[in-house]
Amino acid sequence: MDSTRTRAEAALLAITIVWGTSFTLIKDALHDASTLVFLTLRFGIAALLLIPLFTRTLIRTRRPNLAGAIAAGVSLYFAYLLQTEGLRFTSASKSAFLTSLCVVMVPLLACFVYRNVPRPLEMAGVGMALIGMALLTGVGGREWLAAGFNKGDLMTVGCAAVFAIHVVLIGHLAKHNGFEFLSVIQVSTVAILGLLSFSSLETPVFRPSGRLWLALALTSVLCTALAYCVQSWAQRHTTPTRAAMIFAAEPVAAAATAWAVAGERLSGAPLFGAALILLGLVVVELKPSTAGKHP
Repeated sequence: MDSTRTRAEAALLAITIVWGTSFTLIKDALHDASTLVFLTLRFGIAALLLIPLFTRTLIRTRRPNLAGAIAAGVSLYFAYLLQTEGLRFTSASKSAFLTSLCVVMVPLLACFVYRNVPRPLEMAGVGMALIGMALLTGVGGREWLAAGFNKGDLMTVGCAAVFAIHVVLIGHLAKHNGFEFLSVIQVSTVAILGLLSFSSLETPVFRPSGRLWLALALTSVLCTALAYCVQSWAQRHTTPTRAAMIFAAEPVAAAATAWAVAGERLSGAPLFGAALILLGLVVVELKPSTAGKHP
């Protein structure tokens, strides 16, 4: 493996762990802010940090794919809207595991985009992840039959699908656009969309508190400004499927944080379901060495 790809994938793993540890922090912060207010502030602060930092680079950028970068930003907006709102109704550890379904969705989406037939191991991985999701969320169990599918779980599965689209988009755009341009445009797009929509899609809530300011500081700087610069750079040196596989570490970090900070537990069928999801993520990457790679 060449050293550049090694560094890129190590950087992706680092930001994945940062993302994973943020679930519990964000869930606590949502007691003091409505979903879109939180997202608008998070991405707005990140944009204000990135724009002056990369102004000269943006001016010198030649033939940038503005439409593609905006599309990446739109996908991020809907992904985070679904994920953050879903966190109100589900646990931090469960949200992280369900978000990780994007890891099995990415190679399937790449198959569709590049017109490659899904391989048996990819389909097996998807099957394991879907069964694991059912066990983790209680689909078909007594509680589910009584209360129905948790809408927070459903939103988070939708967020996983949109995140998969974002990973494939960045994998394509990063090859031909600087990470500075991609980072600024997609982060700014989320901030602008949030600003335009929060007053019409929700009843805005903002109650300043220590936990809210802490969550905004950490998520805007580390989980957004820094993380999307790293992702936009790193995906120039690896494939969307490999990047998605690295993101499988996110639910592990989230579950560990939820256990250490919030005392959340996964046991019995939900724990087995979580293990099946992770196994499905691994199986997706176990392709025969003689098989052709995705573009």
